[in-house]
Amino acid sequence: MTETSTSGFTRRSLLGAFAATAVTAAPTFANAAGFLRGGGDIRRIRMYSGRTGERIDMIYWIDGHYIKDAVKEVNHFMRDWRTDQTKQIDLRTVDIMAAAHNLMDVSEPYMLLSGYRSPQTNAMLRSRSRGVAKNSLHMQGQAADLRLSSRSVNQMAKAAAACRAGGVGRYSRSNFVHMDCGVVRTWGG
Repeated sequence: MTETSTSGFTRRSLLGAFAATAVTAAPTFANAAGFLRGGGDIRRIRMYSGRTGERIDMIYWIDGHYIKDAVKEVNHFMRDWRTDQTKQIDLRTVDIMAAAHNLMDVSEPYMLLSGYRSPQTNAMLRSRSRGVAKNSLHMQGQAADLRLSSRSVNQMAKAAAACRAGGVGRYSRSNFVHMDCGVVRTWGG
């Protein structure tokens, strides 16, 4: 039996994408073989927010199923902290974040700079910066801007791009990486 998510992806296709990620990244990342053996049986996400002071460190997927309470906590954590609005975060983005984290073999949590953005927040940020898209995937709950102090922007971007599952933007001047579950593409420097 194949389980279909609300996004139209099957569990099997998502697990296949993660397996392909590990195989593709094997020459570059020492932990890739271990990631492949796990096959997605357990997925964990670790993040903190410098804006709210909140932290999460949780398993959100076990044996082919998302954990409902963990997903609710991720949605709340990744809310627009400026307006306190939440949105259902696309779990494909969380999966990309978790896979990239595993490939980098770090225990340090991501610093979440931006998850969901309300249209008002996106418009405000867009008025201040050319780098904010008018129809940003952040407004759909499909993107995250992340930082790790123990890894460079290039290392993070390389791990995320190895997932071949969405967009990866390098923002070296601002020291963060954008990850989303949209069309596979890369940009920035």
